[in-house]
Amino acid sequence: MPEISPQTLLRWAESLAGVARTGLGFTQSQYERERFEEVLKIAGDIKATEREGDVGASDTSGFVTEWMREVGHGVAGYQTPKVAVGAAVTNDRGELLLIQRADSGFWLYPTGWCDVGYSAPEVVVKEVLEETGIEVEPVRLIGVLDGMRLGASRVPLYSLLFFCRAIGGSLNIHPLECTDAGWFSRDNLPSPIIGAERWAGPIFDAIDGVSRDVFYDDLRRPVWRGDE
Repeated sequence: MPEISPQTLLRWAESLAGVARTGLGFTQSQYERERFEEVLKIAGDIKATEREGDVGASDTSGFVTEWMREVGHGVAGYQTPKVAVGAAVTNDRGELLLIQRADSGFWLYPTGWCDVGYSAPEVVVKEVLEETGIEVEPVRLIGVLDGMRLGASRVPLYSLLFFCRAIGGSLNIHPLECTDAGWFSRDNLPSPIIGAERWAGPIFDAIDGVSRDVFYDDLRRPVWRGDE
């Protein structure tokens, strides 16, 4: 039997939990509520197995309790991915701004959750300045990525990737967000780096002035399973 990757287990767990929480948000039937809560327990088993690497993983109830806190009613209860932004920032030398994330140690372009009351480009400007000290001007949207498929997130999210130009400031990293930051060329990316095989080509094409459409994750065929 082929081994199932931790990333696949996590995707299954979060997808099942999302279906169950949406069901709990819309149903008025006690019978259906019990069924959806049972689905949450199964999702918790899968997520605990992914985290602990053992079929007898024991933290299922903790995941279920956490998920139940997020159950709303009606439209507010419909589960969707969170929304984040990413910033592909270039300088006058055609280099890319990357940070080493404090939470994982991986290198990636600056990212952040979208805040209520801000447009997506405004969040980009705010996050880059807060994380790196660099002032930027968003130029255009170049990509829409599923964070879980990219391997950059443990929670369901869509990331809107903006191409930006540095217009001021100087490197001054946020100590809680980053352990390092720097400017890198296409042939000199740091390690360990996450997802570069997916985003490096389109980003450096934008830096080089190559015109191309917004990129996004390919369709899996069939959509649910597909090829990992």
